[in-house]
Amino acid sequence: MKQSRLMSLIEAITIVIVGYILAIATQILVFPWFGLEVAFGEHLAIGMAFVAVSLARSYLLRRLFALI
Repeated sequence: MKQSRLMSLIEAITIVIVGYILAIATQILVFPWFGLEVAFGEHLAIGMAFVAVSLARSYLLRRLFALI
């Protein structure tokens, strides 16, 4: 069964949101190991910098695989 474009977008958004939450948690745990002191707001900003790219990547790859 083919996935609609809307469902591809919803799936991509869900993947990005879960990935964003995991990335923030990972940053909070790992950054101190490297001596990086970052405020929580900066963690959020760093994560947001990659959200648009991640969303586009997920959606485009999903559509590519839907064509195959």
